[in-house]
Amino acid sequence: MNTFFLEFYDPLFGIIIFFALIFVITFFSYWFAKFKKKEDYKHLDKFLKQFASLPSQNELKVLITKGELSEKSWLLLANAYTKSGNYEKSIEIYSELLKVGDKANYRDTMFLLGKTYFRAGFLERAKRIFLEILKNNPRTPQALNYLLLVYEQMKNYNMALEVLEPLSELDKDIDLESAYLNSLLILNSVGSSSDEKVYKLLEIYKRTNQLTYLIFEYIFRVNPKVAWENLDTSKAELLVDILWNSNKKDLNFDIIMQNGYLRELYSAKKYINESYKSSIFEFNILINLDSKVNATLGFEYICGDCKTVYPFAFSRCSSCHAIDTSRVELSIVKDYHKDFSEENNSFQ
Repeated sequence: MNTFFLEFYDPLFGIIIFFALIFVITFFSYWFAKFKKKEDYKHLDKFLKQFASLPSQNELKVLITKGELSEKSWLLLANAYTKSGNYEKSIEIYSELLKVGDKANYRDTMFLLGKTYFRAGFLERAKRIFLEILKNNPRTPQALNYLLLVYEQMKNYNMALEVLEPLSELDKDIDLESAYLNSLLILNSVGSSSDEKVYKLLEIYKRTNQLTYLIFEYIFRVNPKVAWENLDTSKAELLVDILWNSNKKDLNFDIIMQNGYLRELYSAKKYINESYKSSIFEFNILINLDSKVNATLGFEYICGDCKTVYPFAFSRCSSCHAIDTSRVELSIVKDYHKDFSEENNSFQ
């Protein structure tokens, strides 16, 4: 009998058996994983079919209560709705999760609901949410920051300034925020004259050396003479659109002639003939173009922090909420204003 089983003591036979077992285990593991994945996809497809048309509020409540999907998955779905601009469905999901979700995530879900209200423009509701968070958790900088933004959007700048105090106690740098909100408070002051506003704004500018665009956009509009007298020409690039669109009669050519950037800018504008080339591509093209060509500078505004591009000037980025990060991007566009003027003159 022992002779019959001698082959089982052969090392080579043992190795063959070992690899055979590995093959069998691997084979069944592969097909089991494939089957499991297929079942998971079926479950996901079944779930997503429920969203082929957006569920009603009652249907949504039932789906969340049934618990077929984890709370994290519902939060991801709500975020997807927010990104697509469907704030209503996002708000419904967050509201239902606050009722039946994990209490450990209650504050985070509440904060997300407040953010969604803010993005949707429901400022009063957003304010109530953030105040409720701060009532129970006063040292929550994210809620304080959004409460400040809500007050700013509501043009309640005094309340926004009050929010800076607890942020300061949390060791947050509030100098720029304070200067910005105080500037907005001055600009929106009904009882102050334009001269008083100019004086106060220049005080802020000289103290902080920031908010150049916000402050000088107003001063160039109401008092170009004072604007030129107080302009730091090293920052002219930040104001290129304002300077380009200024009336010729409001320009200070003594200051312009002393600064290379301004000489090139107004040579491109054809107001002077002092520069024959420029290192700035757009200026160089316009300097060398015939004055009869209907071309001018176009402007886009890019946030230096998040790189979001806007067709209009801004002081606070609406995407990342950074202050004083706007930078002007130049382009050459058709001068429709010139076309319009020529058409009007042709009827005279």
